[in-house]
Amino acid sequence: MPSVPTAASVGNSWFTLHRLTTGDRSVMAALRSIVEPNKGKLRGPAARVPFDTIVGRTIAPDGVTFREDQVAGIPGWWCEPREVLPGAAILHLHGGWFNWGSAAAYRNLVGHIARSASAIAFVPDYRLAPEHPFPAAIEDAQASLRGLAERGIRRIAVTGDSAGGNLALSLLSLAAASPVIGVRPLGAAVLSPVTDLALSGSSWESRAQADPYFVKEQAEGLVHGYLNGHDPRDPIASPLYASLSGLPPIRVYVGDDEVLLADSQQFVERAGAARVDARLEVWEGMPHGFVGGVGQIEAAAEALQAMGNFLHSRLAPGA
Repeated sequence: MPSVPTAASVGNSWFTLHRLTTGDRSVMAALRSIVEPNKGKLRGPAARVPFDTIVGRTIAPDGVTFREDQVAGIPGWWCEPREVLPGAAILHLHGGWFNWGSAAAYRNLVGHIARSASAIAFVPDYRLAPEHPFPAAIEDAQASLRGLAERGIRRIAVTGDSAGGNLALSLLSLAAASPVIGVRPLGAAVLSPVTDLALSGSSWESRAQADPYFVKEQAEGLVHGYLNGHDPRDPIASPLYASLSGLPPIRVYVGDDEVLLADSQQFVERAGAARVDARLEVWEGMPHGFVGGVGQIEAAAEALQAMGNFLHSRLAPGA
């Protein structure tokens, strides 16, 4: 794969590099001293409680209310800002390597996304592996999208982070190929998506030291629990291998210090080759999940603003 674009590439139509600020440099140094001793240690279902505890530390957004609900029989949480675009909604698929995560833990992060986009957002509690392996999660994502359409919501954008980014991008391809879903999302904005479950991206090596959270052996175990013997290059399991032509605009946001960096770059390159309006934004010095540090990390606020601007532009009437 081509090398990750450098500072000289800033200004390319499909790629933007955001420089590390002095303030964030200090914050990242402090964060690394806390998290790196536990690098690679979260494994299997036993990690669900500590994972949710970490994710749930995202500060609650002002002006957003939350309520539990079911959409098409899938439980989850609504995130509802005070001022929203009428008739529009975001469907957010949460992260957690398909084995962890919950709508409740992610609702604060998604609330920030919803507020930045001025749109309500639903976070489904899709079924988790290994108890419910592939394709349970993507089936629940499809059901959630159909359920929103059945409620009369026709302008829908899809968002997701990490494993949820995988599901969001796969959902785009499935919706484009199958009218059964009933609605095609107007766009997708994803954070550090896992696009290649074969884990073949070069950043698994080039960012192995820089990434403070994950090691390849850990990811292999989690992916094995999700796939349960299924082919990792199945286009529905790994959106990198899907047919990408005809997809709506896509924005991908990722940190430069992530083992998943190549997953983002390769997907955007393939989407661009298929004439999709796809763009990649990379934040220098940022690890996986940095957007959850909104209120402390300058890059998080910047990424949320970029994400919100894009989503609002896609969901606004007449877009």
